Amino acid sequence: MSEALKFVAAAALNRAAGLALRPSRVVDEGWHALITDTKAYADLCRLLGRFVHHVPETPATKEHDPAAVARTLNAIREAGHEPDEYLWSLEAQSAVLVSADCMHSECTDGGSACAAPPSQV
Repeated sequence: MSEALKFVAAAALNRAAGLALRPSRVVDEGWHALITDTKAYADLCRLLGRFVHHVPETPATKEHDPAAVARTLNAIREAGHEPDEYLWSLEAQSAVLVSADCMHSECTDGGSACAAPPSQV
């Protein structure tokens, strides 16, 4: 759960258009637990300054993506938190039974993932 809180805090600060942060499958379980208390989750997001939507992705995202993990861990550190790297590792993904059969990304209004503005190339 603590890693899910760190993830949501980092996602609320994420302004990198098109570069969604992604929890590990283990951390995603904590995020699921957090968002089921919708009032507490909405209050948390309000305190963080933006609502972080939970966006289910295709089953192809079950694969461990080292670039997404590194990007997310860096964002967590930039948000002032120290991640428990084991819970983000491929080892933990293999060792810990999780119920989700896919990964999920954060989505913030004007930030990354589904709400991201088009790239200005």
